[in-house]
Amino acid sequence: MQKQCKFLIIPKLDELSKSLALAEKYGFGFEYNDFFIPDVMDDEKLTDEIVSRYKSQKLPEYCTMHGAFFDVLVFSSDKKIRKISEERVIESLDIARKIGARGVVFHTNHNPDLTSESYIKSWLDINESFWRKVLPQYPDLEIYMENMFDRTPDMLCGLAKRLADMPNFGVCFDYAHAAVYGSDIDGWVNSVAPYAKHIHINDNDLENDLHLAVGCGRIDWEHFKVCFEQKLTAAKTVLIETSSIENQRRSAEFLAKLGVI
Repeated sequence: MQKQCKFLIIPKLDELSKSLALAEKYGFGFEYNDFFIPDVMDDEKLTDEIVSRYKSQKLPEYCTMHGAFFDVLVFSSDKKIRKISEERVIESLDIARKIGARGVVFHTNHNPDLTSESYIKSWLDINESFWRKVLPQYPDLEIYMENMFDRTPDMLCGLAKRLADMPNFGVCFDYAHAAVYGSDIDGWVNSVAPYAKHIHINDNDLENDLHLAVGCGRIDWEHFKVCFEQKLTAAKTVLIETSSIENQRRSAEFLAKLGVI
């Protein structure tokens, strides 16, 4: 039985009519990728211009946004780095409100080579403290934490478990990242299943994060379909995370044939 879930694509502002046409054809929403670039975030006039260009069109009803992630370390032991990282998060959330996004994605951003108990505990403790302050300030936004270079789901799921009482926090499970940087995809799926509200998918060669069209790499999409329909049942949205409109179209056609959308 096909799982009911909202699929999203990344809109291209310079080809917005094409993005809107593809979204209309398949019933897709958008996940904006225009606002995590530091030079854009530092230019309020440019940010507002981008927001205005989008809002001048009839946009899909449900959209999300990728928040700042370059060097964003809200868990840093350096208080100055932590402060600017926290500011970037707040800026992202405020931009999301401007453009009308329903959710914002951030990265775990921890160093997978640092595995000491003290590092892991610090990451968990500081993240929990920060998000417990921020989440109630943005009850209108879903806030998702995405696995990036994570080799195991332990830290991400540990944070999600701690924040399980916060209704607008969840995991963004990047299936392609898990396929590249992790090894046990079933272990990932089983661990994140209770917390994964949002999913990112694209294809790769199982060695590099290539963001290929779905079906154009080595990921086993029949296996994904089983996991998606039977285990990742908490997820309400899925981003086809490939940038070109042609790759988005190819992904949509592949997923439609697979019976996922």
